Amino acid sequence: MSTENAAPAPAPWYAAYPAPKSEVVTISRDEVLSMLKATPADKRDFVLVDLRRNDFEGGTIRGSINLPAQSLPLTLPTVYAMFKTAGLRKVILYCGSSTGRGSRATGWLADHIASVDDKEMKSLALLGGIKGWAAAGAEYVEWMDGYDAAVWAKGGAGC
Repeated sequence: MSTENAAPAPAPWYAAYPAPKSEVVTISRDEVLSMLKATPADKRDFVLVDLRRNDFEGGTIRGSINLPAQSLPLTLPTVYAMFKTAGLRKVILYCGSSTGRGSRATGWLADHIASVDDKEMKSLALLGGIKGWAAAGAEYVEWMDGYDAAVWAKGGAGC
């Protein structure tokens, strides 16, 4: 079959936005789990952001908010303002592996934080993403809402 008449593949959604300038800083799942265990939900100065959209399945880390990465570039000022008003110091973003959407979104937020000269808030990518979290064992799975073992047995949610 000839491919000379095939339409070019569409550009990925993120190609419409500038590449992040900030270096991606990561945080380990061990550190996040310690933070979750040590801090009551109403006293936390951090938030977990699950960036998955179509592949949002299998569960999420307890207390995470779902903010699909595709919506972030256009809503960054508002999202930042809400996080700042809430007194958050760490925003921990993740997708399936945190190497695609996770690192890109972490960079975009870090760029915005730098542009407003905020020295207190940090944008961090969860090392290994939700796949790494779900594969880390029972102690981590206990800290997931909506955990579905069947999804993770098939390889888990994308990114």
